[in-house]
Amino acid sequence: MNKKEDPLQIQTREEDGQRIVQISGEVDLGSSPQLRTMLVELASQRPARVIVDLAGVGYMDSSGVGTMVELKRTIERNGGEVVLAALQPRVRSVFEITQLDKFFVIATDVAEARKR
Repeated sequence: MNKKEDPLQIQTREEDGQRIVQISGEVDLGSSPQLRTMLVELASQRPARVIVDLAGVGYMDSSGVGTMVELKRTIERNGGEVVLAALQPRVRSVFEITQLDKFFVIATDVAEARKR
């Protein structure tokens, strides 16, 4: 499923004191190290709130899920919070099957996540 012409893209921005991480592409064993490196750097800045916008992610394997869990634990250890937003059905099902939909705060989109 890995499309070489559609590499992982990660953009971050800040809105109203909230860090928004927008991810596009497939998050799998090949791309999750890149994502993890970026998120570890972000977490080291100790943001109070991180919204991970997954609208552009059509596929995420267990390595990507593990990266999200690591981000949440690191941010919460520093007193912050993580909200996942705009999960595509295929990605959401991975979180539901593993029951991580109960572990994460999941919003339908970034606008809802900013209000939570």
